[in-house]
Amino acid sequence: MSDILEYYARRAADYDRIYEKPERQDDLRRLESLLVEWLAGRNVLEVACGTGYWTAKLAPHVNSMLATDKVSEVLAVARQRCRQLGNIRFELGDACDARQLSNLSSSSSGRVGNLSYNGGLAAFFWSHVKKQELAQFLASLRRALAPRAHVDLCDSRFVPGSSTPISRNDPDGNSYQSRRLADGTQHEILKNFPSSEEIRLVLAAAGIDRVEVTELTYFWCARYIA
Repeated sequence: MSDILEYYARRAADYDRIYEKPERQDDLRRLESLLVEWLAGRNVLEVACGTGYWTAKLAPHVNSMLATDKVSEVLAVARQRCRQLGNIRFELGDACDARQLSNLSSSSSGRVGNLSYNGGLAAFFWSHVKKQELAQFLASLRRALAPRAHVDLCDSRFVPGSSTPISRNDPDGNSYQSRRLADGTQHEILKNFPSSEEIRLVLAAAGIDRVEVTELTYFWCARYIA
């Protein structure tokens, strides 16, 4: 298991503490409103759903959701959190594996070509993808969705005093944080903080235009039609 997967497996029970920071509450409510506005009434494929925090927020507003993640430990937390919501299906899945993601969405919808998933969500995943691998991720997501699907990508902005300091940068421009968990283990975690211009450039290179980027104090959100 790679360090980042081990990190999230170990952190599964405590992950949601990041959403308890008092200074971030207004931004969290605003971000929730943005996601609901763009995805309401749709059949949503969520990749890297983690502990299901955003899955639970969106489920009452969408028609259905297929929520996927690569780490079984966080999926267990997500299933428990959303156990009373009947419009969600959870599956193990790699957001950067185009074939696997497409097969999951096809088998879930029961239709060839993934025509029923007209909404896509990746919340707080972009920052954990190396810059040189973002094109692969975006292509995988696009392949798994219906044409003209509404897509929401959101993640953190770096805020001194609130964000964990950057420990190093690699030659490709990726940034890393050093994090210690409650069990005492130390992990170096990939965590990129793109500017709105960088987000637009990456999406444009992937053939995605007409992107709406909203920057809040602690988070950003990019919306587009795939």
